[in-house]
Amino acid sequence: MLLRKARRAPRSGWRRTVHRMSGGTINPGDSQRTLHYDELVRQVNAPVRGDFRIAVLSLKGGVGKTTTTVGLGSTFADLRGDRVIAVDANPDLGTLSQRVRLQTGSTVRDVLHDDSIFRYSDIRRHTSQAASRLEVLASERDPATAETFADQDYRNVMRILQRYYNIILTDCGTGLSHSAMSGVLDLAQELILVSTPALDGARSASATLDWLEAHGHGHLVSRAVVVLNGPRRSDVKIDLDQLAQHFLARTRAVQIIPYDDHLAEGAEVDLALLDKATRRAYVELAATAAQDFALTTEPDARFPQ
Repeated sequence: MLLRKARRAPRSGWRRTVHRMSGGTINPGDSQRTLHYDELVRQVNAPVRGDFRIAVLSLKGGVGKTTTTVGLGSTFADLRGDRVIAVDANPDLGTLSQRVRLQTGSTVRDVLHDDSIFRYSDIRRHTSQAASRLEVLASERDPATAETFADQDYRNVMRILQRYYNIILTDCGTGLSHSAMSGVLDLAQELILVSTPALDGARSASATLDWLEAHGHGHLVSRAVVVLNGPRRSDVKIDLDQLAQHFLARTRAVQIIPYDDHLAEGAEVDLALLDKATRRAYVELAATAAQDFALTTEPDARFPQ
């Protein structure tokens, strides 16, 4: 005998009210919007074999690159059960660590100099953790020292982090020619390109795609996800749909993140303080990014065992 699958009680809105007032005898089920959100969360939780590395990049400063790194990383950490970390690879006094509550003064340099990292608790001493469970590894605060964080340094940090984290995001600097960027782009399995919906931001983003294709990173361009961080509605002076179509001709997806007062503060990011539309947009971005998790099926040969 086949059993009919029970329908889960609705979780919000008039559907929940009807279900409760009828004593459970009337169950209209969840709305299509809620069911779609559940599907997005399921996609976000796609399994990762080994570790998955995402580079968050923009050629132009002030477009919300670091905010995107924290928003995406926090969403992954909040919805998944595994470990997620964001690394600041900006040689120009990166601000990633300012977007979470600072728990340690350690930086990428301290990780490189620590010869006693043998378990997760050892690396955790060097990271700060947000309420979402996203961990952050800060960049050097001394500009002179930060400039010396080069290609091999980045690769060595990644070699350590890949032992303990499932998803690793890198908040890149704006200079594509900086030494560490060679390692970032070589090791990245996915690229998030951040821009504003303004002509100068769009041109910089397009120039970044041109540079990547011209320097042997075309595979990252074709699988890239473009994030357009929206300004206040009154400030929009460009057709977002037309701009999205422009980038979709070269990349696989475009995600618009609406303007959010909490993110505009430039302080610690708390997912609970985001507008519902912003929170959902980050879940959509995470679900899109997670589509590439299935592409990684073998251990990465660039990390000798």
